[in-house]
Amino acid sequence: MPKNYYVVHSNPVEGREDEYNDWYTNQHLKDVIAVPGFVSAQRYIASDVNEDAPFRYMALYELEGDATEALARMSEAVAQGMVLSDSLHTTFSAVVYDELTPLITND
Repeated sequence: MPKNYYVVHSNPVEGREDEYNDWYTNQHLKDVIAVPGFVSAQRYIASDVNEDAPFRYMALYELEGDATEALARMSEAVAQGMVLSDSLHTTFSAVVYDELTPLITND
């Protein structure tokens, strides 16, 4: 079965970057991968070469199985009280990507 990735681009509320990073790294990633269908998570920060990037942070979640079902379970977890920090800016981007090609390397 091809891999799916859930890619979330976000920013902290101004002046709350430390709180945002603590919550995202130490709580949110673990909460999300506890949801059935989410199998791994990793965070990234925009490189300095991206001066005009609209989002400074990216979270990459690997999904297993049906992406629609995984997202429905995630919505249910949020509705049942998964902690979403108010240090997370309300403007963000979240997109599921389906694997299109196998990994190509230069070996």
